[in-house]
Amino acid sequence: MTYMIKEMIIAAGCFWGVQSAFDVVRGVVATEVGYIGGEVENPTYETVCEGNTGHAEAVRIQYDTDKTSYDKLLDVFFKIHNPTTLNRQGPDVGKQYRSAVFYLDENQKQAALKKIEKLNHSGKFRRPIVTQIIPAGTFYPAEAYHQKYFEKQGLPSCHIHRSHEDWKDTLSPEAYHVLREKGTERPGSGKYLHFNEQGVYECAACGNKIFDSDAKFDSGCGWPSFDKAIPGSVKIQKDFSHFMIRDEVLCARCGSHLGHVFKDGPTETGNRFCINSVALDFEKEDADKKGD
Repeated sequence: MTYMIKEMIIAAGCFWGVQSAFDVVRGVVATEVGYIGGEVENPTYETVCEGNTGHAEAVRIQYDTDKTSYDKLLDVFFKIHNPTTLNRQGPDVGKQYRSAVFYLDENQKQAALKKIEKLNHSGKFRRPIVTQIIPAGTFYPAEAYHQKYFEKQGLPSCHIHRSHEDWKDTLSPEAYHVLREKGTERPGSGKYLHFNEQGVYECAACGNKIFDSDAKFDSGCGWPSFDKAIPGSVKIQKDFSHFMIRDEVLCARCGSHLGHVFKDGPTETGNRFCINSVALDFEKEDADKKGD
């Protein structure tokens, strides 16, 4: 099977967190933080932070086309930040923190424009997307101490810890109610209840991979059920709401509420993860990549 290593360049706020988020994406083989989109040659972190260079903090990503695609990486990009705020991500304010896709060819440009059009019509975001789609100029690698910054410091990505307003901007009202307000969708109403395709279920808030489709089973409870989570993908904590004592399932990456787990499962794990459909996204397994 033939494959290629291709590149994409994106900006989504502080480049430390963007790099950290993409470093764990399947198919990404290398990332590098740097500066692009401005008028000043050989910028430094200090000059970019002053806001007068026109450059954005950006990440150059190399990916294996046999394991992922530009379109899938765009999905990650739009999930890890708020593309509806102009020149701001959370507490970081300035043109250097703008949301942008720096396309390398016409195909990348059209893919990004199509993705934005689709997202704007989906109702996912409360406000229109303001992400810039502009041709890539010279990419200037950032100083060595900025590369893999969170990995070196042993810190989690800052792109996961957002304000309530940012979550409201990037989640539908129903998803926000479940994921951030610990709500529950009506039994029997979820889109993944009778869904049986092969692939991976992800946290709808941050894209963290939570369940393999092989773990799904029909429990008859009215919500999608799984007998095990991907190791390290969830946290379990006690939930004392509604005069009950239950084990709540949270995304280990962003802390969003997914559902509950019960010890009455039919398989050898003994677990029944009862999960809200609206708390999940699904990445279909590519037929020609099975066995990778």
